[in-house]
Amino acid sequence: MISDAVGRAPERAFRLIVTGGGTGGHTYPALTAVRTVRARLAAAGQALDVVWVGTADSLESRVAAGEGIEFAAVATGKIRRHRNPVKMVSPANVRDMARVPFGVAQARAVVSRFRPDVVLATGGYVAVPVGIAASLCRRPLVVHEQTVRLGLANRTLAGRAARIAVSSESTLSLLPEAVRSLAVVTGNPVRPEVLAGDADKAVQTLGLHGFRRDLPTVYVTGGAQGSAQINGLVAELLPGLLAGANVIHQCGPANVEALRVRAATLPSHLASRYLLTGFVGPELPDVLALADVVVSRSGAGTIAELTALGKAAVLIPLASSAGNEQAHNAGHLHDAGAAAALLGDVTAERLREAVDPLLTDTHRRTGMAERARSYGRPDAADRLVDLLISTAAQH
Repeated sequence: MISDAVGRAPERAFRLIVTGGGTGGHTYPALTAVRTVRARLAAAGQALDVVWVGTADSLESRVAAGEGIEFAAVATGKIRRHRNPVKMVSPANVRDMARVPFGVAQARAVVSRFRPDVVLATGGYVAVPVGIAASLCRRPLVVHEQTVRLGLANRTLAGRAARIAVSSESTLSLLPEAVRSLAVVTGNPVRPEVLAGDADKAVQTLGLHGFRRDLPTVYVTGGAQGSAQINGLVAELLPGLLAGANVIHQCGPANVEALRVRAATLPSHLASRYLLTGFVGPELPDVLALADVVVSRSGAGTIAELTALGKAAVLIPLASSAGNEQAHNAGHLHDAGAAAALLGDVTAERLREAVDPLLTDTHRRTGMAERARSYGRPDAADRLVDLLISTAAQH
């Protein structure tokens, strides 16, 4: 419990185990939650002791090291999915699943030693042994789901959880009836810096002096490594896009040179309104502040940021995402008029038909942005921390 008493000796540190990772979609919400609970506790004069349990040599291990968070590695197994259930019984799946009991034993040792007040699991295969260990050690488990539908790891843990935090109201009806009463809509934590961007700063930092501020700006991104699919579609449409917009195109470091060759054929008055870059780093909040329309994948983290900011977006889901989660995310917003989702076979013409009305019709663009904002939860991190602290207090 957080103390608000004046003059008392500080209470013992609040103990948190966090688990989840493999991808940024699982890792960064967990990191934002840790930062938020630490700040909340510090404001009340209480410390946080935290251990991140994950996979060795992973994204989460690097993130934890960068934050100075104690890290414990456990074994885990990955299930390789297939539409044919028979083909899921593959040697690789059997071998990996045999590692899970060993991972549970390792995680149980960590949980028994540390005795956390609460365990937060944000998904990914590594969350399964840790969540099971929390249940075996009778420590309260809070499961957080970033996507519209529960991922495989969180479905496995749902029956062991004290509470289930979900990112969307629409998730509630998709939960098994037996655990529906445990669910709380918190939203998906968004890094605070993403919400504090400055459009003018983007222009200065990136040297966008050829951009016309009276025209809308399109931000195209396929994620850190870029997307060959999105890059190809945008390259086909580029002259037409630039006729009525500025374009920032984050294409992935490996794709810059090939796209630069194509961009070299643009007339100078269009080329001055086009920025091609392999990677957008710390300036991302400012780029998002400048953008009027975003063309992107539809991962959970991207959806959380775009809705929290209230951005009109054309979403092109990654077809190979686990459980087709990106298509579910995009379709949910599309049905609400809060984004345009391009599902199935995506052509340059379909992308043009989705983007052009958002560029030429200000009312349509602002209407979509407002509907997107209505689905955003910029206070998601605080809501999740409220749930963690209250769950700990009840157990």
